[in-house]
Amino acid sequence: MFSRSHEAMAIFWKDCYEAFMVNLHRREREKGESKLKFQEFFVEPFTRRARQENLRYNSMLKQMTLQHSATLRQWKAAYRELVCARGPWADRCPTPLHWKLSSAENYSRMRLKLVPNYSFDPHVDASALRDNLGVQHSQPSNESLLLEAAKQVKVSGLEDDMLDLPEEELAPGSTNEDGDQNQKEKLVITEDCELITVMDIIPGRLEVTTQHIYFFDGSIEKEEGVGYDFKWPLSQIREMHLRRYNLRRSALEIFLIDQTNYFLNFKKEQRNKVYSRILSLHTPNLPGTRSPQELLKASGLTQKWVNREISNFDYLIQLNTIAGRTYNDLAQYPVFPWILADYTSEELDLNNPAIFRDLSKPIGVANEKNAKCVRERYENFEDPTGTIDKFHYGTHYSNAAGVMHYLIRVEPFTTLHIQLQSGRWVCPLFDCADRQFHSIPATWQALMDNPNDVKELIPEFFYFPEFLENQNDFDLGRLQLTKDRVNHVVLPNWAKSPEEFIYKHRKALESEFVSAHLHEWIDLIFGFKQRGPAAIEALNVFYYCTYEGAVDLDSIVNEKERKALEGMISNFGQTPCQLLKEPHPVRLSSEEVEKRQSKLDSYPLSIFQNLSELKSFFVEVKGGGISDNIPIVKAVVPKNQAHSFMSQGSPDTLVTVSQNCLIGTHGWLPYDRSISNYFTFTRDPTVSSPKCDLPDVTRMCALVPQRHTWQCLRSIRPDQPLATSSFVQSPVPTFQLVTEPSAILAPWHILEKHQR
Repeated sequence: MFSRSHEAMAIFWKDCYEAFMVNLHRREREKGESKLKFQEFFVEPFTRRARQENLRYNSMLKQMTLQHSATLRQWKAAYRELVCARGPWADRCPTPLHWKLSSAENYSRMRLKLVPNYSFDPHVDASALRDNLGVQHSQPSNESLLLEAAKQVKVSGLEDDMLDLPEEELAPGSTNEDGDQNQKEKLVITEDCELITVMDIIPGRLEVTTQHIYFFDGSIEKEEGVGYDFKWPLSQIREMHLRRYNLRRSALEIFLIDQTNYFLNFKKEQRNKVYSRILSLHTPNLPGTRSPQELLKASGLTQKWVNREISNFDYLIQLNTIAGRTYNDLAQYPVFPWILADYTSEELDLNNPAIFRDLSKPIGVANEKNAKCVRERYENFEDPTGTIDKFHYGTHYSNAAGVMHYLIRVEPFTTLHIQLQSGRWVCPLFDCADRQFHSIPATWQALMDNPNDVKELIPEFFYFPEFLENQNDFDLGRLQLTKDRVNHVVLPNWAKSPEEFIYKHRKALESEFVSAHLHEWIDLIFGFKQRGPAAIEALNVFYYCTYEGAVDLDSIVNEKERKALEGMISNFGQTPCQLLKEPHPVRLSSEEVEKRQSKLDSYPLSIFQNLSELKSFFVEVKGGGISDNIPIVKAVVPKNQAHSFMSQGSPDTLVTVSQNCLIGTHGWLPYDRSISNYFTFTRDPTVSSPKCDLPDVTRMCALVPQRHTWQCLRSIRPDQPLATSSFVQSPVPTFQLVTEPSAILAPWHILEKHQR
């Protein structure tokens, strides 16, 4: 009986427990469902609304900031218009004007234009920090670790940077060009990339369509209305070349017919795809998939230089361009040679060979005393790991620091110099005055005394006198020994002004001695002495990380380590692409050219051989009321002419504007010794037609191309007849206009006359 009651009691408690657990689970489930419903109907809407409000608030703050910035820019622009030299308040509120170098180039790839620097910074703090720190050595960096990383990604072989594209990639489209114009613009390819400029690396996206190329600035901090967004018509592309960036074959450089150029860096595998797609659109003037070596050979530049049809400067700048040197990347800046060895004489005698540098030797051994030290360094160097090849020089003749060293007085390179120093210190500051570029004679003497200093020159030494002057009045410090303030660059004794230095230095570059020996320097930098046994014999071997294709950065998995190595390569310097693997031909002497010309009646005269015979032509047209005593007030070369960087001389068209608002275009006649008057000016017989006698109408006549000339295009009034003109062509043509000096007016004067 007890066992039965015990069993019944156990069953009862079991039922109670089960009922309790069921109720407990039901309550927990209901509690969970209630919590989910509370989350769904209260918490999530509140959180979502709060997030939306925060986004709206932040967006409003950003919009207000952008509006404030835009308004401030507009007010500053309006203020500048009022107080500028041509503004109504120019005399009331004179403000000091500061300048910076523009990226605009002329047809010889010279950057001559200075533009106002409205965001000028005198860098007072950088000067003060330099003075407070004094002369100290920078802290040791992690370059040794980076060099170890570079050893692991060394590339044993070097292949030409050239694409082998399948035929279908370059197949012509199914419709003709006119048909494509009428079709809707279609997207061809889009890829992420970086726009490389002197100051910044701008991330963004490149889109190629059937008609245009677009770049959209993807910078996080980009302000509305301010950025690097741009759009190019495909027809505006003049040249497009494969480039390297940080020794990686991943970049393209695009040259437009308005003389602008853009340097774009992609992922390595994406660059070739973009390049082939642009080629498949059959953009005019593109050279296809030629390597730099083939491009130089096809251009005919070497033969033109040998025959003295182009100048030494033009040939060197084109070699730099073909070899991948660019103004957009300081690590691959164009390189020019030191050509003189005399910076102390009072007079510069270009007929004396002793004043010139030996161009057959690298700058590091231009002084014979340094040759033994350099040779011993190469022979005694041994890398225990066998990774680092022997080298003569641990530094390079062209790098970012060297470019900023020379251009420290010109913005934006002043700012870049300070940023470079901020990488060595925790704060931005100027370098010590004694290490700055303060004297041309002292710089040359330092090269002669120190075999580790192997800096060559930059193109600005031959055309840009402003970089020798401290026009922005930066505080560059004082020299330790003399306590002299570093200001303008100290010039050689034979130059009394920066302009005179540039004139004589450029004249020395074009001298007979340099012309006869420049091919030897080209062999060292771009030719067969750049690599291999010839480079070893010429004492011309640099650290292997400076040579193209020597390091494969993509094999580094660690992103931070790869970025650090890229920065080291960018500052260390890069050797140009090797253009020639055989000795460069020698330039003909002036006597040899004259003999050749005398044998060929059809051989065009070279302007360089007849500088003393240059003359201008004056043409006076009478009758009909045409331009009687009416001067030309403006002459300009249009920017939209398809002029390849490999073509020399001025472009095909010159546009002139007369004081009575007549517009003329002028072109070039082929050379013909039988022509007595090279300048022709003829009246268009079509003006006698009654159709031309429309009252009070301004008309433009059509551009009539002839076989060898361009007819003059003029905007005429009913009482003014139509005229045509043309100029004679020469190997390096130069437009010349003969007008009264008082009649040559600036463009703003024309506007003022029209407004009145």
